[in-house]
Amino acid sequence: MFHAPNVFQRAPLPSATRESEPRRQGTTTATAAPPAPVANKPPAGAQAKQRDAYFDNVKYLAIVLVAVAHAWEPVMDGSRTARALYMVAYTFHMPAFVIISGYFSRSFDLSAAKVKRLVTGAAVPYVVFETAYSLFKRYADGSPNQPISLLDPWYLTWFLAALFIWRLTTPLWQVLRHPLPVALVIAVLASFSPSIGDDLDLQRVLQFLPFFVLGLQLKPEHFQLIRRGEVRMLALPLFAAALVFAYWAAPRMQLGWFYRNNSAQEMGAPWWSGAVMTTAMFGCALLLTIGFLSWVPRRPMWFTVLGAGTICGYLLHGFLIKGAGYAGVFDSYDWLSAPAGLVLVSLVAAAAVTLMCTPPVRRVLRVVTEPEMNWAFRRDAAGR
Repeated sequence: MFHAPNVFQRAPLPSATRESEPRRQGTTTATAAPPAPVANKPPAGAQAKQRDAYFDNVKYLAIVLVAVAHAWEPVMDGSRTARALYMVAYTFHMPAFVIISGYFSRSFDLSAAKVKRLVTGAAVPYVVFETAYSLFKRYADGSPNQPISLLDPWYLTWFLAALFIWRLTTPLWQVLRHPLPVALVIAVLASFSPSIGDDLDLQRVLQFLPFFVLGLQLKPEHFQLIRRGEVRMLALPLFAAALVFAYWAAPRMQLGWFYRNNSAQEMGAPWWSGAVMTTAMFGCALLLTIGFLSWVPRRPMWFTVLGAGTICGYLLHGFLIKGAGYAGVFDSYDWLSAPAGLVLVSLVAAAAVTLMCTPPVRRVLRVVTEPEMNWAFRRDAAGR
């Protein structure tokens, strides 16, 4: 969703192998072929501009699931089926985003150039949209006391704060011998530590941390395994079983376990349930994420180009959902909780977030989502 390669940006293809580089001239070579004319060489940076359609497809489809699930929240209370679908979507759509974020953070280090891209790609959009959402609530919802606090992310801006923190810790996870078990232990400890508080939504940062660390450990061959035919076939009964279980659990299970923004005690559960649920939710999310990724098309599709603009879709669709709520749309039309209404809400949310991911919107918002900000950094920062 930045200058730094992360979940929102289009993913570059792997770089050319060393075999594709020109051989060095040997000292015993009698004659050497003349170099090819400069005009026949591919343009500089052409390789970097190539994108992997698969990951762009993943990002677009995931952001559609996020927007649709957010649209279901105000209208699903009267429908057990809608609540079950919501629970299944929430089990894996944000974990999928976080895993892809980790995967494209593998090369992050604390070099000046990458820190600069992290600041302009995560910190700046966070400050801008946290302020914008706070002002939006203040005036659109008639909440004059709504504060503007950069320490308390509101609604969906938490992900930008989390991404900033996760990226900064990447070098640590890259040197640990067993990073994923360590991250899981941290997530479990956070799940029964109510004293963590709300600053920067650290509960979510810590409880989603294992997915980011898992992404750091993945390699291209892992995604090749996920996309095998037998995995796709196994994904079908997996999702069917998940829907059946979610339908049973819908009236019995708190949604806070999916949001991961509170400790077990804050949800009125015993402390030990935090450890059980965190581990179980990690396993369920991982299985459903694999199933989701296995069915994402590998080839370029009509929506592939939209994968580059998911930062815009993610940050803008919240204004639509919250604005409709403030305007009383969901309360005024009870039929939206009926099956036909849920379908309509889903289609509107999917169409809206699709438009928000288009290149024109991305160009307009680039000043805040992908700013250059060369004025703010030393001139030698990129080369240090």
